[in-house]
Amino acid sequence: MSRWNPFRELEDILQQYSRGTAPVRTSATLDSGRELMTRADWLPAVDISESAKSYVIKAELPAVKREDVKLNVHDHVLVLSGERQMEKEEGDAAARYHRVERAYGRFARSFSLPEDADDAQVAAEYKDGVLTVSIPKVVREAPRAIDVKIA
Repeated sequence: MSRWNPFRELEDILQQYSRGTAPVRTSATLDSGRELMTRADWLPAVDISESAKSYVIKAELPAVKREDVKLNVHDHVLVLSGERQMEKEEGDAAARYHRVERAYGRFARSFSLPEDADDAQVAAEYKDGVLTVSIPKVVREAPRAIDVKIA
């Protein structure tokens, strides 16, 4: 018998979905047939773990500014969204890119929280391009025995 894990179920669904709908890639080619640019939609990779006291979601957000990241909880669903913008270097107005393999643009990921998650106490920390979201579990009282007295 195994314990139900809603995160694992969600991961399985997302993996099945992503196998069937890989990101759409568009390419432009130079006259010589070499690939000039590639653009792809993207979703940040996440790790989801659980301890006795909390759930933790770690999302990789390289080159995303903290102010471009939004985190909301509504109806027991945590939504991570934001945007990774293409870097523009000074004096680069006339730059021609020959290959762009990193994806840019808006992203959004939603996570249904388990029943024992305390969505009022969600905390987040952003460091070195990794967003760590901690969701404590609701502390439930252990069942207690009640003495039945003979009347």
